[in-house]
Amino acid sequence: MFGLEALDLARIQFAFTISFHILFPAITIGLASYLAVLEGLWLKTRNDTYRDLYHFWSKIFAVNFGMGVVSGLVMAYQFGTNWSRFSDFAGAVTGPLLTYEVLTAFFLEAGFLGVMLFGWNKVGRGLHFFSTVMVAIGTLISTFWILASNSWMQTPQGFEIVNGQVIPTDWLAIIFNPSFPYRLMHMATAAFVATAFFVGSSAAWHLLRGKDNPAIRTMLSMAMWMALIVAPIQAVIGDFHGLNTLKHQPAKIAAIEGHWENKGDEATPLILFGWPDMKEERTRYAVEIPYLGSLILTHSLDKQVPALKEFPPEDRPNSTIVFWSFRIMVGLGFLMIFTGLWSLWLRKRDSLYTSRPFLYLALWMGPSGLIAILAGWFTTEIGRQPWVVYGLMRTADASSNHSFMQMSITLIMFVVVYFALFGAGLGYMMRLVRKGPKISEGTETPDGGPGKQRTPARPLSAADDSADADHDDTPSLTKEI
Repeated sequence: MFGLEALDLARIQFAFTISFHILFPAITIGLASYLAVLEGLWLKTRNDTYRDLYHFWSKIFAVNFGMGVVSGLVMAYQFGTNWSRFSDFAGAVTGPLLTYEVLTAFFLEAGFLGVMLFGWNKVGRGLHFFSTVMVAIGTLISTFWILASNSWMQTPQGFEIVNGQVIPTDWLAIIFNPSFPYRLMHMATAAFVATAFFVGSSAAWHLLRGKDNPAIRTMLSMAMWMALIVAPIQAVIGDFHGLNTLKHQPAKIAAIEGHWENKGDEATPLILFGWPDMKEERTRYAVEIPYLGSLILTHSLDKQVPALKEFPPEDRPNSTIVFWSFRIMVGLGFLMIFTGLWSLWLRKRDSLYTSRPFLYLALWMGPSGLIAILAGWFTTEIGRQPWVVYGLMRTADASSNHSFMQMSITLIMFVVVYFALFGAGLGYMMRLVRKGPKISEGTETPDGGPGKQRTPARPLSAADDSADADHDDTPSLTKEI
């Protein structure tokens, strides 16, 4: 069907599940650190706005965290079910790295998550803040191990192959492989940027609806400061990451650039737009800027970038896909930088919270960080093809011996279940966002004592339909009577 084979369906299935999964950890990483900052600011200033925001975002964090754990478990099982030959070949490296994640990050998060979510009035302020910080550190440790494993697949080292299996010889070399520092910084920073625009979009939505209070303004202000500072830093990290990729995976860079051949000693142009044609081995409708490709990728005006025709056809990534996924990521990155600069200009003019054109931009930029993460992930993973472990094992040799029918049925089941389960979870999370932070009006704690109204500690109790501001203007039976 559609010219696909069982291997293609296995790749699509893993791409589908990881595309869902990666969104949740990205927000988890950013929100965990955001919560730690909010609680730290409240402890330092005793400004109730920070406390109100902490309780608001902690509920969203809990729902997002749960969906991230569930979606991650499915991916782990796929290594054994759909990619058993890969697990047999490289399991001695990837298995321990994932185990280290469980022993460090998961255990740390499990030990303090309950205190963080439900212990506000049950433990001391210092212990509660410590728990929040530990959860935030746990998310970063998890990122460390996952990126160490994936980066090793991109730039493997510290091993030897014995009887067709990878045997570790140097764990420090395995963990701190050549691409790991750049990929770790790039992904962690992307999570912070994505969360900033998610938070900023939430604030913009409330301001556009006329809900203007110190908590909403603080949300937008903190988000835009983060965008202003971190988005340009991400661009610099991306440049270093690109130079590292050029050194260790030149075919990927050639595919990203849609660059097929060098002409004599001419510098490499930058192809802004075009359509790489894998069959004709050229980029059609190319819009080029002379010398700029060499300047960006080699930091010189005379050095050439490796071209796709320098690699055998069977070793070339699909340039059509990565050419455009990379440009989506970069384009959104420039738009994020522009949003941060615009926010600074409006802040100086004292109109950050009232400029409707800017608020609409901030609203629509809400998913931009997540889309950029997906585009970047597609670029790096599809750009690695046809290798599952770069230069060592081809993707075609890594899959399990499943039939086309088996892979078709499981893929359809995944699509149906994921959209139903995680669609409901995302819908509920957006419902929490639409409700907005509850202002405590100067009380010592948002939770009352016996006989007083309490803010629910359980996330699933936090979005009461009767309290949802979105339904205030909807006629009800009681109003009609």
